[in-house]
Amino acid sequence: MNERNFYYIGIAFFGMINGIFNQLALLFALIHVQVLAPALLFGSVPLTLMFASLMVSTATIIIGGIPAALYERLAGVKEDSTDASLWLWLAATAILTLPAIGNFFAVRL
Repeated sequence: MNERNFYYIGIAFFGMINGIFNQLALLFALIHVQVLAPALLFGSVPLTLMFASLMVSTATIIIGGIPAALYERLAGVKEDSTDASLWLWLAATAILTLPAIGNFFAVRL
């Protein structure tokens, strides 16, 4: 297994935790999905909640990648991502997940 895969697994883990357990962001996404696309998910609240959770997870991963992309741009990286940029992406995603970590440990999965 490539050592870079562990970075990607960590980034996906933090995105998933934030999407499921960040109540404020999830509520924000849920309200907007219900208002903007009620017929998209057949008016089903559980489907809408899952879609809102997926939106928050995806947004966490995308926003967490911005510092890494800026680093790669300023460092002049031409090929694949470096270990430093992957660490930046992982750290930024972890920082964005901090509000959800308390809920994650409170549920005790």
